Amino acid sequence: MKPIGQYWEQRAEHFLLQHGLQLIARNFSTESGEIDLVMRDVEHVAFVEVRYRSSARFGGAIHSITAAKQRKLKRCAAIFVSQQKVWSNHPCRFDVIAYDASNGNGEPVWIRAAFD
Repeated sequence: MKPIGQYWEQRAEHFLLQHGLQLIARNFSTESGEIDLVMRDVEHVAFVEVRYRSSARFGGAIHSITAAKQRKLKRCAAIFVSQQKVWSNHPCRFDVIAYDASNGNGEPVWIRAAFD
């Protein structure tokens, strides 16, 4: 992982921990792709995609999650749940933590259940 991506993922993890979520896994990788953070939020397993953009010139961080990216995340989540049976009976959701900051001091935008 690139250092800048790692920095923003650490910030997102810290933010989510402050909001009561618990870390299950970070950077869960499969052949289909990677899930940045897997967190527990009460009864849900939240698969979290962290996005950072220094400029909104091309639509910003939130808009950078394409339909193809969503499909990859869903495949990765299915693999995670199949490998980690303890989470198989928990409802799942896909969250996004987005940072748009040209100076590196951006506040996170947290979208719970960003897509199905």
